[in-house]
Amino acid sequence: MPDRAPSELPPSHPFVPLRFERRPLEESRARARAFYEEMNRRRTTRHFSTDPVPRDLIEYAIRTAGTAPSGAHQQPWTFVAISDQTLKAEIRRAAEEEEREFYHGRAPQEWLDALAPLGTDQHKPHLTDAPWVIVLFRQAHGLLPDGSKRTYYYTQESCGIAAGLFIAAVHQMGLVTLTHTPNPMAFLSQLLGRPGNEKAMLVMPVGYPAPDARVPDIRRKALGDIAIWK
Repeated sequence: MPDRAPSELPPSHPFVPLRFERRPLEESRARARAFYEEMNRRRTTRHFSTDPVPRDLIEYAIRTAGTAPSGAHQQPWTFVAISDQTLKAEIRRAAEEEEREFYHGRAPQEWLDALAPLGTDQHKPHLTDAPWVIVLFRQAHGLLPDGSKRTYYYTQESCGIAAGLFIAAVHQMGLVTLTHTPNPMAFLSQLLGRPGNEKAMLVMPVGYPAPDARVPDIRRKALGDIAIWK
């Protein structure tokens, strides 16, 4: 948002009037409550059905993610959507190799203790069970036509917001996803043929939950634990 008042913007600025509908207060409360209750039902599962999911649903989730605000509106994200079973199997093999080293050597015990209640380990069947695997790449910088670098700003924050919108969109359409972060993730750039300015940030399988899907019995923090009012 520009620092100057709308009347002070020079005519050359590419601004258009804001399309905004102010809602009655009670409607705002009802919509806020309904959205919170819907999102509070969202859970992350590692147990996916192999049932197919139409491509257009994934397209809408990515479109929604692409509406996220970003530093200088540079939109520093690339979403690679994978449905090819052979490629998913290659990703799973590489991810499990990295995760095996993580769980049996690289990870400090404190980290392993924190993960224990979630039941995670090096086995990643969700990468081949889910009909789609979406890999979010963060563009660390842009590339000009001559191949030189173009500085991008707040890329971590921008991609984090986009990922949140993607997750919300997936839940809203009645699907489930999982935020998977193999450690390290450099193998994804090679397998997916991404350029050097893109860094893998998140792996998100998307699909329907398996009929026998289970989730950890966890509780979210109360409002008083996450909000401070001044």
